[in-house]
Amino acid sequence: MTTVLEYGHLERIRIHYDDLDAMGIVHNARYALLLERALTAYWEQRGFSFADGRPTLPDSFHAVVEFTINYRTPIRGTGDVAIHFWLDSFGRTSGVYGFRITSADGTTTHAEGRRTIVRLDPESMRPTPWTQPARDVAADLMKPALAGPEETA
Repeated sequence: MTTVLEYGHLERIRIHYDDLDAMGIVHNARYALLLERALTAYWEQRGFSFADGRPTLPDSFHAVVEFTINYRTPIRGTGDVAIHFWLDSFGRTSGVYGFRITSADGTTTHAEGRRTIVRLDPESMRPTPWTQPARDVAADLMKPALAGPEETA
């Protein structure tokens, strides 16, 4: 089944046996890892990664400052899931992702949440502005703003 997205990106991620807890469901701590794997694949395909312990582009050096997740329906067993993620905002030094982890066919939502990152200067460890290449890639992930009420004449 092909899912058509109105915004963001959809990445398929494999659930492995070692992702499961003693009850045969994905351990709660693994959900953040699933999102991280999806985001890493997306940005890596666009040239943002780490090689030899160093970022390939400056924007790869960032830190998570907030992560919230709401669990909906447990993921039972191994197989593929779909990670739908997007950017709600991409400011001067930070970005706020929204995400949804669903069944591979998109019919069941397992979890949803937000993840906020801040780009850091590697020497000072202080926030620093995103570069234009990162802004260009991020633009493809932006969720459209909701339109306001129509004005009547």
